[in-house]
Amino acid sequence: MTRFLKNVILFVIAVVLIPLSVANRHTVSLSLNPSTRRTRLTIPDIPLFWIIFASLGVGIIVGGLGAWAKQGRWRKEARVKRREAAKWHKEADQLREMNTAGQPASNLKGLAGPGNRNAA
Repeated sequence: MTRFLKNVILFVIAVVLIPLSVANRHTVSLSLNPSTRRTRLTIPDIPLFWIIFASLGVGIIVGGLGAWAKQGRWRKEARVKRREAAKWHKEADQLREMNTAGQPASNLKGLAGPGNRNAA
């Protein structure tokens, strides 16, 4: 189902992008310097759809980096919780090993067993 949905979305994107690139295939000059005298920062004769696609790509990358940076707090909290869970799992495994070996678990008092009703 996920693969089908992915293919449908890609098909819709292709239906939009192909006519866009065909309609905007004329060449333009991209000038990164507002001064018209210096042409050092000018890219001459580039198709307009390349500029459109490049700006969309840069926008997606910048947006993704912004979302990634904003979610840093949650990733840090997940790392802390993961370490804490690993610590507790390790301690539980150690206690389980001590209990199966017949050793008392560090003189910890637990609940009384079913045969021992005197909990004092």
